[in-house]
Amino acid sequence: MAEAKVGNKVKVHYTGKLDDGSVFDTSSNRDPLQFVLGKGQVIPGFENAILGMNPGDAKTTKIPADEAYGIYKEELVLEVNKTELPKDLNVQVGQQLQINQPNGGVVIVTTTQISESSVTLDANHPLAGKDLIFEIELVEIS
Repeated sequence: MAEAKVGNKVKVHYTGKLDDGSVFDTSSNRDPLQFVLGKGQVIPGFENAILGMNPGDAKTTKIPADEAYGIYKEELVLEVNKTELPKDLNVQVGQQLQINQPNGGVVIVTTTQISESSVTLDANHPLAGKDLIFEIELVEIS
């Protein structure tokens, strides 16, 4: 039986949970996730968990934050004066916004706090700093 190794295209079904058991993502009721092992298309811990699996194998694995979306970085949280935002923007807590960078790149930030004069924006990934638990089933290797 073929073992999953770097360079293989794989299809997996998965359910991702937090420590409290809440599900943040799943492939249930949709097509399996397809990617090439070793290409960095998924978080490192997820990719590493699949290496060595055979089609039909299933496992549950805990991925520490540093092998998932990284540690939470306070320096990626910034407070912006409301006057710097577009006047027609009715920003809400939890809303995601795009910030255009001078180099042409785009950063996605989440609004975490709003005061009378400012808005706090967080550029960390929503799952940064969290250990993740994945139930994984390897469906196919090609």
